[in-house]
Amino acid sequence: MSSMTDWKQAMSAGYWERWNDSVQAKIDQDIEHHRKADGIFRTDAPKGADIKVEQISSSFIFGAHIFNFDQLGTDERNAKYRALYGTLFNSATIAFYWKTLEPIEGQPRFEPSYRDTPTFWNSCPNPKEQPHWRRPAVDPVVDFCLSKGIRLHGHTLVWGSNTWQYPDWLIGSFPLDVLKHAKLDRNPKNGQLLNNALAPCIEEMTADEFADRYPEFTSRLNTVIAKRIIDIAMRYGDRIDSWDVVNESASDYGYGRMVPGSRICKSWYGPMPGDYTYRAFKIAESVFPNKAKLNINEYNMSDDYLHQVQDLLARGCKIDIMGAQMHLFDPQICLDIADGKTDRESPEMVYEKFTRLAKANLPIHLSEITITAPNNDERGQAIQAVIAHNLYRLWFSLEPMMGITWWNVVDDCGAPGEPSVSGLFSRDMAPKPAYFALENLINHEWRTNLCTQADEEGRVSFRGFRGNYKLTWLDAQDKEHSQIVTLA
Repeated sequence: MSSMTDWKQAMSAGYWERWNDSVQAKIDQDIEHHRKADGIFRTDAPKGADIKVEQISSSFIFGAHIFNFDQLGTDERNAKYRALYGTLFNSATIAFYWKTLEPIEGQPRFEPSYRDTPTFWNSCPNPKEQPHWRRPAVDPVVDFCLSKGIRLHGHTLVWGSNTWQYPDWLIGSFPLDVLKHAKLDRNPKNGQLLNNALAPCIEEMTADEFADRYPEFTSRLNTVIAKRIIDIAMRYGDRIDSWDVVNESASDYGYGRMVPGSRICKSWYGPMPGDYTYRAFKIAESVFPNKAKLNINEYNMSDDYLHQVQDLLARGCKIDIMGAQMHLFDPQICLDIADGKTDRESPEMVYEKFTRLAKANLPIHLSEITITAPNNDERGQAIQAVIAHNLYRLWFSLEPMMGITWWNVVDDCGAPGEPSVSGLFSRDMAPKPAYFALENLINHEWRTNLCTQADEEGRVSFRGFRGNYKLTWLDAQDKEHSQIVTLA
């Protein structure tokens, strides 16, 4: 590997004008202020004993999705992939996409079958053509994450996408005159948004007119989505730490389609339950244990999202965390950033975005991020590493930020429309510069390890990054003792 000093040469003067010394100094100051704390802990150590202070975990979330669990084609690659969770990543986002989790109504893929085993994937010549690619059975992934002691995040309970979320059996129950005009909301070959997912016959009706015309479908739609939330909560509610209850709904709110008391929502995706974000959160609140964090997740960072969250909170919804996405899917954008041709994700733009979202007074989880390596050549990989390094530092410095989750860890393992060069690793699990950049930040720069001494009462005081620590010392007989403490 090269060093960050070498990788920085890939960026233009225009880039560094935006990320100048004064910006870097502010980031350092804010990290010191927002991510560290002072602690005093009582131990049984004798006066003046040397105390080794070793940080063993961070309270900040450094996550990634774990959609390619056991799917990488060889045992060696799978082992390298698994090893990242609990070392680089202390949180894993687990796939709960409805379309592939319950391809047959009433038969969810919670438990694994042969098609979820490494044996199947290691001999599969066309993995991306398999319907369960990036969609492993849930139980083995949950068990693995629990064995590593890492945070689990479920994604996603409610989403209107008929391309990636609605199961085929539910789409097949659409009224015939709706179904024959139905459109996908995304192109499944490239993942790009289509102009309009609403059938013409839906556009011509009000929501109430639709519900009156199709009462059985309206009732079924509301019922099966509520049942999905309840079933998942009953099985995983006490095992998974947080959930994306609703995904990507701010545009419907902005268009005025979230009508309190309505039976159906004329979502841009197609028919959805009426006022579906509110209903989903109220159902989730009633069935998940209180300790489970309920998230809303969104790519639309406009005022619509802020106002939607404020409205839901005012109406009594339990929303614990506000999710925010940042995808640099187009490699050309990363090139333009490096060449100083755009303000996209510049410090000024990042501060503006998160200052606005912080008005909701909720912790913010940067829940999905993508940063590409243009052309995946030497310069492109250096560009990816520098952009990731600087953005992670800035995000980490922001007071409301509580976590960052990288999306596709491995090249050529994304969904259609997602770039094949946005991984931290090549397809054969060779680390790229961006991996080393993040590993150095997460496991070195942002870890506190030091030696100090106990005072006359055995107390230890130090300042460090928030998280769990192991304190170790020797007593008068040179016997080693240790204690776990939390710096909050």
